Order: sequence, then structure tokens, then C-alpha cells
Amino acid sequence: MSSTPPYPYWPAPPPQQTDREPALNGFALASLMVGLLCVPPLGVVFGIVALVQIARKGERGRALAITGLAVSLAMTVALVLVTDRFAGRFFDRLDTLQQYERVEGELTHIDDMRAGDCFNVPGGDLLDESPLIYRIACTEVHEGEVTSSTRLDNTAFPGVIELKKTATEACWRAQDAYAMDTWALPSYAEMFYFAPSRESWGDGDRRLLCVIGTTEQEHRGSLRKDAGTLKPEQVSFLRVMNEADLALGSEPDEDIDEALPVYRAWAGEVDRALGAEAELLTQVQERPALAGPAQAQLKEIGAARAQWQRAARATRPADFQDAWDLASDALSVDTEKVLRGAYGLSTTVPEWLARQSDGDADGSSSAPV
Repeated sequence: MSSTPPYPYWPAPPPQQTDREPALNGFALASLMVGLLCVPPLGVVFGIVALVQIARKGERGRALAITGLAVSLAMTVALVLVTDRFAGRFFDRLDTLQQYERVEGELTHIDDMRAGDCFNVPGGDLLDESPLIYRIACTEVHEGEVTSSTRLDNTAFPGVIELKKTATEACWRAQDAYAMDTWALPSYAEMFYFAPSRESWGDGDRRLLCVIGTTEQEHRGSLRKDAGTLKPEQVSFLRVMNEADLALGSEPDEDIDEALPVYRAWAGEVDRALGAEAELLTQVQERPALAGPAQAQLKEIGAARAQWQRAARATRPADFQDAWDLASDALSVDTEKVLRGAYGLSTTVPEWLARQSDGDADGSSSAPV
């Protein structure tokens, strides 16, 4: 009996040993690269995916994935902040551009504006240091009217405080010359100016534009009432009256206890301005229409000047204050109102002067503000 030999049998080889390291997780590297160079939020996603896969498959790259996740998170936060900042600027700019589109008038460079020109600005913002100016006929609704346009002579920037002081005085004088009958100005009219900034000064900007602003209420028509539109006797009267008002309103900024000499010098300036007013009224008091009002005003000016002269000699702040109060009390708004009427000028007492007069009547300090 024959037998079939068995099939040959070879044992299976033992499993081969290998020294290869686990594979590097691709998402770990992608997280770092994307976070740094492309889209940080996507780098955050890749970092999370990498950590999950590394834990499940035993792949390498955990430290890389953590670094990529951290970098991507930091870049994402920075991106959000930057985007928010620039988005705010963009929408502000967009809103400004939309305002520009609604401004009535013709866009005009500030150097081309002249006294008598009326204009509008975007948003009615006359406090903007360098607004876009749209010139328009004064018969149309407008927000500003130029009283003067001059160039400053300084070669070096004088400083913000000194420039403000120079511009304020120059523009008050310009307004008093442009709208001489100050009582005729509407209550919502205000003095503004556009002056060079420190930055624009370096670029050669020296333009000072003085303006009467009427932004608080819709306004049509020119406010001009200068020497060319008034009678000679009205011009002479208003010049001395406006100089007196300017002197009275030039009260020093310092505390009287610390700057008595400055206050004494100011008192002297007020006395001289009132003296010029008295000299004019003395010359016209013989005219029938002006005799009574002029004499009444002269009497009050005499009393006020006596106190201002006393203030100019004061050696103690308390003495100066006492003389100042008496000098202010000596001048009556009602007397000036009658005098202005005799000259054929406005008799509407300005709100600021009416408030000051009411304060005096109530027993509050009469010192000008």
C-alpha cells in the first residue's frame, strides 16, 4: 500500500523587526504654516485635528501641533483686533464720504476763500481743523461766512497756545470789522477760525481763515455790515464801542492772586478804550438826536474809568477786585441800548450781554467772563 508523501511544510518566518519612527502628522505642520502665513483660524482647526490624530494613531508632531495651535490662536486674535480697527476706520470714512456727497456747494480750496464768501462743510463741523469747504451763494442755506483770510508771517511754528491766542484776537477783530453792529448778529452766530496745525505748518501752510459760524440754525443771507454799508457816524461809533468791548473781554487767564501786574496792565487797556469812547461821545453830544443818550453814556463811562484807574493802581488783589466790580456796575446795558438806537443801530441786546446784566442784578459777580 502506497502512501502519498506529505506536502512540504515551511514554518512562517518570524516577524521582522524595524527601527522606523512613527510618521509625522501632516496637519501638525500645516497648522503652524497656515497660522503664520495664511489663514490663522484655519491653522487652529488644523492644530486640533492634528492632536486628535496623533493621539489615535501614535504619530509624531504633538509639540509641533501645540505650537501651531498656539501661534494660530495668537494670530487669529491679532487679526480680529486689526480687522475691527480698520473696519471702524473704513465705515467712518464711508460715512464721511456719504456726508461729502450731501454737502451743498462747490468744493473750494481754503486758500481761494475770501472775506464775504459763504460755505458749507461736511456734517456742519466747524471744529474740524482741516475740513473740506464747499463755497455757496450767501443767499442759500450755509454754515459759515468768511470774515477774513490772511497769511501768518511766522517762519517757525509759534506753538499751539500762542497760535490760538493770535488767531482768536485776529478773528475777533476781523468779525468786529466785518459785522460792526455786533448787536445785529443772530444769537446762534459764533466766531470760528481755521488755522494751520503743527503738521501742516511744516508743509508751508500759513492760512488763517476767520469765520462767523451759523451751524446751530438754518441761515440764509450775508451777515456783512462793514464800513462800506454803514453811515460814517455809525462806523466811528461802532469802532470805539467794539474796541471797548474787545478790551473788556480780554481778561487775563491767570488767577488774580498770582498775576496782579498782568491784571493792572489790563485795567489800563480798558481805561484807554473807554477814554476813546468818551472822546467820541464828547464830540457828538451837541447833536440834538444824540445829546441825551451821549451825555448819559458819558456819565457812566466817567464812573467806570475812575474805578478802572483805581484798579490799575491796586497793590492788593482784593482792592483790584473791588474796583473791577464797581467799574462793571457803572456801565448800564439800558443806557447803551438807548444810545445805539439814537445812532440807528440794533437795539436787540445780545444774549451773552443780557445774561451778564441779569447776573449783576442778582448780586453775582459782575466781572466779565
